Amino acid sequence: MMKARKNNIEKREERQFFFFISPWLLGFLIFTLYPMVFSVVLVFTNMDMTGSGQFIGFANIVRALAQDPLFYKSLLNTLYFVLVSVPVSLALAFLIALLLNQRIKGVGFFRTSFYIPYITSGVAVTLLWGWIFNAQFGLVNYSLSLFGISGPNWLSDMKWAMPAIIIMGIWTIGNSIIITLAGLQDIPAQLYESAEIDGASRLVQVTRITLPLVTPTLYFNLVMGIIGGFQIFMQPYILTEGGPNYATYTYMMHIYNSGFKYNEMGFASTLAWLLFIVIMLITQMINRTSKFWVYYDN
Repeated sequence: MMKARKNNIEKREERQFFFFISPWLLGFLIFTLYPMVFSVVLVFTNMDMTGSGQFIGFANIVRALAQDPLFYKSLLNTLYFVLVSVPVSLALAFLIALLLNQRIKGVGFFRTSFYIPYITSGVAVTLLWGWIFNAQFGLVNYSLSLFGISGPNWLSDMKWAMPAIIIMGIWTIGNSIIITLAGLQDIPAQLYESAEIDGASRLVQVTRITLPLVTPTLYFNLVMGIIGGFQIFMQPYILTEGGPNYATYTYMMHIYNSGFKYNEMGFASTLAWLLFIVIMLITQMINRTSKFWVYYDN
């Protein structure tokens, strides 16, 4: 009798479980899984936005790797963005989190101030930075002129356009700061107390205690930063449209233009899956090497 009642309770809980997760499950099947599977099919077709097309085998892959010069140009531009912005963002997020971890008056205000740029409207912030980097009346060049320095044409110069985009990206590191701050606050205070008793300086405490114990958080921010960096699209698209002379033409812009501007959904899907492979390989490489530098205090 008790066993039968227990089975009935378990079945009822199972039905309730599937009922409550059904909205998410339907959303995942319709808006995530189906588009992913369908995009794999598109890789082997020349289908356009109307849904018409035919099977062409591996022609899209051959075109991307051997016939499309913008494939490597956009990939190199994106790699440049990732290789510069991600390490700088990690270092700044760690240093700022160290400062925000201090017990000082008004620290909550500063924590909020650093996080707000991350949640503000991306388009509005990008347009604001476009004004800041304006060559004639922008805030950056005006500030440089006060010191007798003639600022460059940031968004119109091939040498300075991508650095300007990188600075814009670094400005929105509030999420990484908060995550790093959470990792810092998870470090036991007893370790610092013992280090002070042994006469360890503040620098020694940071290098021998803080850095090793916060490496899991840095590892997470590194992976998420690389994934997000490879998907950079909005800032260069709004401000430069990939110019000047494709200096800020990113991989995501190439995917977007191929699919929605040139109406080649099959080729755009191919580019998207090639990007997935690149990100997966880099992520796996970081994961394999993490055992040499990520410390878990078990």
